[in-house]
Amino acid sequence: MFKKYFPTWPFYLAFKQLFPTGRKGSFFAWMATCGVMLGVMVLIVVQCVMGGFGAEIKRLVVETGGDIRVESGFPIMERAAIQAQLDKAPGVVAAAPYAQGVVMLQCGGRPAFPYIKGIDVERERQVVPLDRYMTVGDLNDLDEDGIIISTQLAASIGAILGSRVSVYSPLMLEKLENDEVLLPKELQVVGFFETGWNQVDGKTVLVSLETMQSLYGLETGIHGFALRLKDTKKEDATLEWLSAHLPVPLRAYTVLEANHDLLFILRLEKTVLFFITLFVILVAAFSITSSLMTAVVRKTRELGLLCALGASPSNAAFCFCIQGFLIGLVGTTLGTLGAGLALFFRNDVVHAFARLTHSEEALVRFYQFSNIPVEYAKEDFLLIIILSIYISTLAGLLPALRASRLKPAEALRSEV
Repeated sequence: MFKKYFPTWPFYLAFKQLFPTGRKGSFFAWMATCGVMLGVMVLIVVQCVMGGFGAEIKRLVVETGGDIRVESGFPIMERAAIQAQLDKAPGVVAAAPYAQGVVMLQCGGRPAFPYIKGIDVERERQVVPLDRYMTVGDLNDLDEDGIIISTQLAASIGAILGSRVSVYSPLMLEKLENDEVLLPKELQVVGFFETGWNQVDGKTVLVSLETMQSLYGLETGIHGFALRLKDTKKEDATLEWLSAHLPVPLRAYTVLEANHDLLFILRLEKTVLFFITLFVILVAAFSITSSLMTAVVRKTRELGLLCALGASPSNAAFCFCIQGFLIGLVGTTLGTLGAGLALFFRNDVVHAFARLTHSEEALVRFYQFSNIPVEYAKEDFLLIIILSIYISTLAGLLPALRASRLKPAEALRSEV
């Protein structure tokens, strides 16, 4: 019954047309296969690299900012009471208070306007791995007269270990309005840190919580708490508990929510690049259609003979869909293997190109990473493989429709 409706001869004929006797394969078939292979390679490489950038930035955002933030629109004055509640919250490993803002920093006549964060050193290192980020100096040296500067910012203002920097805060403007003069605070550079993320390393300084409170006139107040969770998969339960137990002015949210726009742009770039590179496979599909259409024209009499011998037009047409499927299958397999090889040696290729063009520093400065991160997402692989094979099979549909409309008598009289 199966052979009656699905005879095996179309498969045999498809193989014979792709691999004629005495030859390793049809030239047109190999060209079409190479087109599919290159398209699949480009798609997989782009999706894995863009996914890697997104995953790496997401990791750095969480690692440098904690899993959950607790903030209010006003300074939090009940620090001890809130701290006690956060310490007993389910799933919370550590909670670190902080105060943050923007100041003007001056070193040797070179100004900068960095993001400043005041921290409780002992609690902050339980939430953020600051000791691992320190490149020069010791985190324990951060006191009320000290400041730790990110590496890129330090290079831009010429600060070195032991330098004296002047910090101008917005509180000085408020004092001037009341005819009061507030001198800038003089701090000594006690260390440098580097996270590997350009947005942090280029414009961030750390001071003690007490120093930040005096710079902004917060007295004993803070701006919020950074929380580290034991299991991020249960963050929804922790957020629900915090929303139910914290006072109304306070709001708990994930650090990824705070960086929603950045992560959305990364996802959008990945999606746009997917659709752009998908056109490579569409171009390959047109080459498949072209080569198979040529085969239909060249083999018009053979198709007429098959129909005259009893083959149905649909089975004769099915032969060309099989060829498109096989070209897509082989091209997708080779493209997947080629993409895996390209991704494995990606950093060697990029570093060789950077050394050749003397652009190693630009790679870190503008793209934030010295190595290209990748993320092997199963969903991306399945989508690319299914789409490429499906498009290649559809590419054989137009020649198949033309072949199915051939009339045996007219086909046999054809002189093509």
